[in-house]
Amino acid sequence: MPSAINTDFHDFNYLVVDDEAFIRTLIVRILGSIGVDKENVTARESGLEAIEFLKDGGDEIINMVICDLNMPDMDGIEFLRHLALRSFSGGIVLVSGEDTRILKAAEELAQAHSLNILGALPKPLKPDDLSALLAAFEAPSAGRGPRSSAEVGIDDLAAAIAERQISVVFQPKLSTSSQTLIGVETLARWIHPEKGFVPPDVFVHLAEENNLVDELTDLVIDLAIEQGAAWLEQGLELKIAINLSVDNLNDLELTEKLEQKVSKAGLQARNIILEVTESRLMVDITKPLEILTRLRMKGYSLSIDDFGTGHSSLEQLKRIPFTELKIDRAFVDGAAQEPATRAILESSVDLARKLEMSVVAEGVERREDWDLVASLGCDLVQGYFVAKPMPGDEILAWRKDWNGIGD
Repeated sequence: MPSAINTDFHDFNYLVVDDEAFIRTLIVRILGSIGVDKENVTARESGLEAIEFLKDGGDEIINMVICDLNMPDMDGIEFLRHLALRSFSGGIVLVSGEDTRILKAAEELAQAHSLNILGALPKPLKPDDLSALLAAFEAPSAGRGPRSSAEVGIDDLAAAIAERQISVVFQPKLSTSSQTLIGVETLARWIHPEKGFVPPDVFVHLAEENNLVDELTDLVIDLAIEQGAAWLEQGLELKIAINLSVDNLNDLELTEKLEQKVSKAGLQARNIILEVTESRLMVDITKPLEILTRLRMKGYSLSIDDFGTGHSSLEQLKRIPFTELKIDRAFVDGAAQEPATRAILESSVDLARKLEMSVVAEGVERREDWDLVASLGCDLVQGYFVAKPMPGDEILAWRKDWNGIGD
């Protein structure tokens, strides 16, 4: 069975927010039943009281907020906005008697606020459902955490690239049919020596906005290929996925540069998958189309990443020779319970099949997610249900210990 989830949620500090005394008491009891000490739980009857508590120092200790949506004075939706304004980086679980569409909309709103939303649960709350959400969360040391994204600038990033402060980790991608390791996705990480962890979306956006994205991507490619060569020497050949920004697709020398790096490391084109995410609109398609077509002719696989969330995903599928469709986690997580999400997931898989593309489901967090995507015909999965991203030198040990998902 997978062991990648965090099981220390009983040590978290909780803030429970609900206007009904009975529900607050019930949630506290449920937390106790799954191993949380009552001394670690603070309860407030309104969003206003909860915000005051956070202002008075609660920010520094709270790791997890469990809140109702429908409350007087300040409802849960407004409460989420105030959490975002306070840069709260702890986990959030929404609890409500509202219908599933409203719960889903509230989740989407929390994500839009860049809050760490674990999920939304219907009332009456069930201990198993709550513990499953909590177990998948890694708590920062305090509610505000080490987020320092607003403090880093272009000079910090330029120095980080030059000095190789940027590192990479790898998240396993497994075959649904054989449950074996097929490949990995390369993910960039930046731990600033003074300012701490900088979220990838922050520094990637910073690079794109300041003409540093080619330098950043070159470094990530170098690190990924170096690790791929090391694995190959140890007898492990994997498909290594590397993310490209749309801005990288203006460099007409990209194909030749990649060819040289791959050849020098003793790898081949078949070992590399290039994932393209439309984080920015392709204004001029001519250069990207030339570059991506040449890469395919050289034998590299092309993946359309975060499918369904880009500016014009269907149009890009029509004109670019992608070999892989990667379904965004937004259409995987919760699809087993949400008809609308499942419909989008099913149609995406069906579309990929008709285009003769392989399908990857990302964001597989639970056994039910795995079962669903496997039943629908997804070829590969990645997500915390299987494994977290990890340093390259841990992949072999993880592979040796992996025993499949069990019965």
